[in-house]
Amino acid sequence: MTAETSTSAPDLLSRQENGVLHLTINREARRNAMNAAVVAGLTEALTAANSNRSLRAIALTGAGEKAFCAGADLQTGQSFKFDYSEPSQSIANLFRASRQLNVPLIARVNGACMAGGMGLMAMCDMVVAAPHAIFGLPEVKVGLFPAQVLSVLQGLIGPRALSELCITGEPISAQEALQMGLINRVSDDLDAGVQALLDRFLDKSPAAIRRGLYLMKRTGAMSFEESMAFTESQIALFALTDDAAEGQAAFREKRKPKWTGT
Repeated sequence: MTAETSTSAPDLLSRQENGVLHLTINREARRNAMNAAVVAGLTEALTAANSNRSLRAIALTGAGEKAFCAGADLQTGQSFKFDYSEPSQSIANLFRASRQLNVPLIARVNGACMAGGMGLMAMCDMVVAAPHAIFGLPEVKVGLFPAQVLSVLQGLIGPRALSELCITGEPISAQEALQMGLINRVSDDLDAGVQALLDRFLDKSPAAIRRGLYLMKRTGAMSFEESMAFTESQIALFALTDDAAEGQAAFREKRKPKWTGT
């Protein structure tokens, strides 16, 4: 079943199919660079996703085969012009929305993933990349630094590798990104690679995944004792779900579980 919809941003395409929301930055001529409409559309889509129980996953990509996202659209000359009276900025709010998201978010990296595009990739839970994809933080080449992107990149790779990416501004290949743990897999057939990853969890408990993402995104910054206190209370809530009862019953009865997502 396929549902064609549109977000508030004309430069962002949205399509829901078989429980997966496909979001495509549709600015191929600009190497899918972000503008205000793209950022607003992504924020809106991620914010709405938690209340849509028919959604099992979200896949984010860019139009064409050359770029996932080249970052901010520098051609406008307005990319780093801010309203300094506002205490928060739009891209930061997008990253905040991703941290509140309880639906698995997959980046389908179909080409260059640069600057702010690295932030979009890093805010995702899993990443599948084409062999020709490249990854980089070239901000120092234009007198800037990947400040907000660091908030979602830190913890994904080691500090030495992150320092080199930030300070040299030089890109790395998909294979290098795979070796350092920045992405999950490289696939010659990108759509098949994304589907193979989806197939590994779409048959699992929606309730467990939803609560599990909530758990993981909150324990990352906790100390050991804080994390243990939080998780020992959370496991009891997992056990109270209908999916937990069904999953254990199915195990005992040697059958496939019938998930309700509750």
